[in-house]
Amino acid sequence: MSNQDVIAAVASPPGMGAVSLIRLSGTGVFEVAEKMLKRFRKDDMRPRYTFRDDVLDAEGRSIDDVLVVVYQNPGSYTGEDVVEISGHGGIHVTRRVLERCLECGARPAEAGEFSLRAFLNSKLDLTQAEAVMDLITAQTDLAAKAAREQLSGNLGQAVASMREEIINLVAHVEAYIDFPEEDISPDTGAALEASFVHLRDVITGLLGTARRGRLLREGARVAIVGAPNAGKSSLLNALLGFDRAIVSAEAGTTRDTVEEVLDFEGYPVRLIDTAGLREEGSTIEKEGMARARQRMEEADLVVELVDASQAPGARLAEGALLVLNKTDLGEDGAWKDHEALRISVLEERGLDELRREVAKRLGGGAVGNSGGALIAINARHQDCLRRAEESLEEARQMLVSGEEPEFVSLPLREALHAVGEIAGRIDTDEILGSIFSQFCIGK
Repeated sequence: MSNQDVIAAVASPPGMGAVSLIRLSGTGVFEVAEKMLKRFRKDDMRPRYTFRDDVLDAEGRSIDDVLVVVYQNPGSYTGEDVVEISGHGGIHVTRRVLERCLECGARPAEAGEFSLRAFLNSKLDLTQAEAVMDLITAQTDLAAKAAREQLSGNLGQAVASMREEIINLVAHVEAYIDFPEEDISPDTGAALEASFVHLRDVITGLLGTARRGRLLREGARVAIVGAPNAGKSSLLNALLGFDRAIVSAEAGTTRDTVEEVLDFEGYPVRLIDTAGLREEGSTIEKEGMARARQRMEEADLVVELVDASQAPGARLAEGALLVLNKTDLGEDGAWKDHEALRISVLEERGLDELRREVAKRLGGGAVGNSGGALIAINARHQDCLRRAEESLEEARQMLVSGEEPEFVSLPLREALHAVGEIAGRIDTDEILGSIFSQFCIGK
């Protein structure tokens, strides 16, 4: 990728639609626009003003009737001069307009290159750039809210504060390297120790959001397990609001897993209906039961569904959410002292309570956003924070044991490097390439 080229890409979803959007960015973008647009003149253009124009081919014939908006650097998404062309959303005409952009001097944008340029031009830090893709792929309101808050800089600000505090620690410790005759005073040592404790608490708090971040980005796997005819497929259909799984009184109807994604109080949940678990069964049914047990092992949460009108049997999954179904038929007296959710799929009773309880367990006790900043770190952030945590603890122990400042300084700088990776405050091309390669073309 060259940061000097004019790049172009279709920024709207692929396929046919009412409107398509083509974005161009880079030094010389206005000259490219002059070549391809009938009335566009860079000396006359008005930033952030929409005007109508025609995209012309090399012979001067109109390809499409379009709307054009220009943004001058640095007041654009990328921090460069930008032109956005909105045209008709046909597949052929969109391709022809993009081809004309390339004929007039632009080159095709790489995946994530617009956001990479925004990062390189200090319009976004790395956490905000990642949030752009999180917002695009968000499946629920809560996931979108978390992405918007990260895009607004909540995580970046927390990381910047940590980084500043570590820099101060490094400065204090390395000051004593220049004056070897000076010992670290008790007061200074206590202040340094307090900074270590504060940083540890901040990192612990951020690491505590990693699971929520994974669930919001990837969705939670929730397996419904139980004996045949407990109502698993009926429960899936009731939660979906339409018949997705086959329901029959015949045991062993579900032979394979059936999966659908739902919104449970803001968490995207992949609900998995599994084969009924019992001792006997045909060869095919046993394969279905084996797959059910595999889904149980892989699930973030297991919902164990039982027939409330039948006496309790052996539990199928330790730590599972126990749900008593068919309460409309009456409840066997042996269930009296069992802690469980009571529902009736047939009468659609208790389903909202089930949704809330699933979300509560997935969220570690909180349903949705319980207030404050909704920070949800990703796997890369988690790795950086864990390395920073380990290095800070190593430096703290050295300081307490009276090690020389030179030795204390080394793990401190490792912690500073690890924290800097989160927001991209270090020169690491490998990290940038890994992150931005995951973006869609045009973003």
